[in-house]
Amino acid sequence: MGRSQGLSNIYVAQGGEMAKRWVMLTFSPETITEPIIYNLGQQFNIVTNIRQADLAEDRGWIILELDGKDQDIEAGIAWVISKGVRVDPVSGD
Repeated sequence: MGRSQGLSNIYVAQGGEMAKRWVMLTFSPETITEPIIYNLGQQFNIVTNIRQADLAEDRGWIILELDGKDQDIEAGIAWVISKGVRVDPVSGD
């Protein structure tokens, strides 16, 4: 999977208000046990889809597809970063 140049890559759905993004979340030992993906979906009205993952007991990464309104995705990504999870853009299929 190739990486895109920035978090602003969006794929606009019909109507121009919905977006789809792929990101890689990298978890540290401090964040691996937190329900980050669940809370991201619930708090920001984003549909999450795990596309690929490699997790261990104390660290790991997840490639996540995010579907929702662009402003909700932006706010959700900012929240994930504030929780101490690294977020990198990934180009989707």
